[in-house]
This record gives sequence, structure tokens and C-alpha cells, in this order.
Amino acid sequence: MKTIGHILARYTAWIWGLLKLLGIWGVFAIAFADSALLGMPVDAIVATYVYQDRKRLLFYIAMASLGSALGSIPLYLIGYWGGEKVLRKRISEERFIKIHNSFERHEFWALMFPGMLPPPMPFKVFVLGAAVFEMPFRDFLAAIFAGRFVRFLVLSLLVLWFGPQIVGLVGGVLKAHWILVISVVAEIFCVWLLIRQKRARKADRSELAAKTPPQGSDGL
Repeated sequence: MKTIGHILARYTAWIWGLLKLLGIWGVFAIAFADSALLGMPVDAIVATYVYQDRKRLLFYIAMASLGSALGSIPLYLIGYWGGEKVLRKRISEERFIKIHNSFERHEFWALMFPGMLPPPMPFKVFVLGAAVFEMPFRDFLAAIFAGRFVRFLVLSLLVLWFGPQIVGLVGGVLKAHWILVISVVAEIFCVWLLIRQKRARKADRSELAAKTPPQGSDGL
């Protein structure tokens, strides 16, 4: 245990040393590495930057979101070139079908909503799914940027309101109840989709009724 603690301490010291060198661009670099290589404490770093320099709140949020989007490109290419085999090796058949169906219904939201959730949400699976199911590259980047922007914006507001300790508290709750959290978000998403589709159908019917001449009209 002492060895593990020593390694973690050195790892933490290395990250903060790197951030001092990078300055205000540190959030971009860490978010890029988090998406492209391995898990990094991106939420804690964004929270620290925002708490210490709240005047640049939107800048840090935008840079972290952009880093996450661009850092996902290597994984997108792996999924695009590797095809379904790459994704099927990592998830069950049942889950593969669910992800496929979500991208078939609305691929932008199918990627954006998972991007809003912090770990332990297995977001890289959805990134692979976006490539495997041939999501347009521009929409892919936009969905990740939008999802991460919402995530980091909510995180930053919570940090400014409650302090940096909220990161650990929220992270602990999500780790203990992440299935419940994902289920709630999925339910909200489904309800929103149903309401949106209902309004779209109502608008279509109204437009059709406006274009259809009344019965008995001779068209003059």
C-alpha cells in the first residue's frame, strides 16, 4: 500500500508540475490526453483552474471541451478502420445492439449525452460506436464538444458555489450509483425525445392542414 501511495503521489506531483509549465493551456492538454491515451483527473483540474481564476471560466470550459473532442480522434480512427470487430470485442452483444439502435435513432444525442457524464461512464465505447456506425466526422466532433461543454459548465458552477470539494463528493456518488444515474439520464433523454417527436408531428399536421384546401373548394 505504501508503494501504491508513493506512486500516486509522484504521479500527482508530475501532473501539477506539468500544468505549471503549460499555464492556462493545461486544461486543453489534460483533456486531450484523457480522451486520447489514458484516464486523467480532468474534472479535478478543470475545477481547480476555474476556482483559482474564475474570470476565465468560459475559456477553461471551452479549452477542456475542445481538448476532449480532438483527443477522441485517434479512437475514432481505430473504430473506423477496425470496424465492428473492435467494438464487439469490448462489449456484449446486447449492449452492442442497444448502442447501435441509439445511433440509428439520433446519432448526435447518442454521443452527446454520454459525453455529459463523468467517470465511470464508459464514454470511449460510444466514441468507438460513433466511428463503427459511420457518424459524420464533423457531427462527431460537435457532439463531443457540446457534451463536454455542458459537463464542465455544470461542474464549474458547482465548484464556484460549493467549493472544490464538490468534485470528490460528486465523483463518490457517481461511482457508487452510476447505473442509477445513467438510468435517470436515459429516462430524461427518452422523455425529451418523445416530447420533441410529438411536437414535430403536431407541427407537420398543422402545416399539412394549412396547405390542404377545404372540402368542397374548386381550387379557385
